Amino acid sequence: MRRKIVAGNWKMNTSIEGGKNLVKEIDGLIKMLNGDTEAVVIPPFTHLCAVSETIKECGSRIKLGAQNCADKRGGAYTGEVSASMLSEVPCQYVIIGHSERREYYGECNTVLLEKIKLVLEAGMMPIYCVGEKLEEREGGVHFDVVSTQIEEVLHKLKESEAANVVIAYEPVWAIGTGKTATAEQAEEMHAHIREVISQKFEQTAEAIPILYGGSMKPSNAAELLGKANVDGGLIGGASLVAEDFVAIIKSF
Repeated sequence: MRRKIVAGNWKMNTSIEGGKNLVKEIDGLIKMLNGDTEAVVIPPFTHLCAVSETIKECGSRIKLGAQNCADKRGGAYTGEVSASMLSEVPCQYVIIGHSERREYYGECNTVLLEKIKLVLEAGMMPIYCVGEKLEEREGGVHFDVVSTQIEEVLHKLKESEAANVVIAYEPVWAIGTGKTATAEQAEEMHAHIREVISQKFEQTAEAIPILYGGSMKPSNAAELLGKANVDGGLIGGASLVAEDFVAIIKSF
């Protein structure tokens, strides 16, 4: 049975104190749950140590992730944070290739492959994001785009490495555009992603968790999470409200 994961990407939001309080709220709510879903919080770099300490103080089962890392091990790279630094916090997950990183910072598949290798080397799990833009969906090339993102990155790993990667599908065309991705469209792409993975890693493909990153919230979570190939969510705005985040976890 595949792992269930609900990961909250806080992006560039919250103060450090606000982040600590949010974790305490989430922890208080999930302690009342009996399920086996992994809850992951992914705050800004500046918050990581404080949030890690809060998780430890609470004796919480919440896992910690980072939003990005450098594609270098270390050195003269001002403003960058290495995977090994994040492992010392300690983080358990690192988001790699989020659509905002691809669009605003020009991150390509070659760079993302290097980041994934460094995250794995540091003993953490990458959450590798894939997905198509509006023009790619409307042009009918959405499956090709996502296939390439898998083939140029995940297929370049050893199977033992690929087994420790989590995939997150972001339908970029349905985020902030006024268009909505249906649960059926999400399932269709998740099944496609698993099929593309199986072309290189037949045994591993069935076990890799694939999260949905298209504006999941309490009102649509149950329908999305009820699909066979949707193993959780990479949550944006709803992760900043403890009750909403935990409501999504309870939707499994």
